Amino acid sequence: MVGIDPDIISHKLNVDPTFKPVKQKRRKFSPERNKVINDEVDNLLKTGKIREVKYPDWLANVVVVQKKNGKWRVCIDFTDLNKACPKDPFPLPHIDVMVDATACHELLTFMDAYSGYNQILMHTDDQEKTAFMTDKGIYCYKVMPFGLKNAGSTYQRLVNMMFKEHLGRTMEVYDLILIQEYRPGRYLTIPIIRSFDDKISPKQFAPKI
Repeated sequence: MVGIDPDIISHKLNVDPTFKPVKQKRRKFSPERNKVINDEVDNLLKTGKIREVKYPDWLANVVVVQKKNGKWRVCIDFTDLNKACPKDPFPLPHIDVMVDATACHELLTFMDAYSGYNQILMHTDDQEKTAFMTDKGIYCYKVMPFGLKNAGSTYQRLVNMMFKEHLGRTMEVYDLILIQEYRPGRYLTIPIIRSFDDKISPKQFAPKI
């Protein structure tokens, strides 16, 4: 598994110790949805994003949602865990300000990090708190999954760290990376991304439109 060096950043939950851990009651799924869940678990194990865990204090259910294209999205119900986590006040960008900032630029390039959240590792002390159950076993995340309360703040903190010299000048980032150019020139973004061992999704790369 390759990801951002945890010495640079990792996701910590900072669970309030006054909250008691919650083990959710296991939900039932149809055979079709169980297959979807098991296929996703196999993929996550293969890519090193999850691991098996025994006797976790926190335990959540899987949620399966059908997307508009008919495919299934597998998520984890972190409702109880999120209640125990204080909100991270790290500032997130204002979308309207970012849109205004793109005006007067001749060229725009859009990029998206490949499974951006999953490139940030969970802090080792908090991995088992992300435990979830399936009919095949109990697993926890080694990487930061979607659905955690402060995942967006952790991701934005990394982005600000990576592109601190360029945000608001030649680029904007909020989930997608938007590079602004007054005229054609070389990308400064790619070397920065490589230096952090981050990955860009080739399917969501729209150069110089």
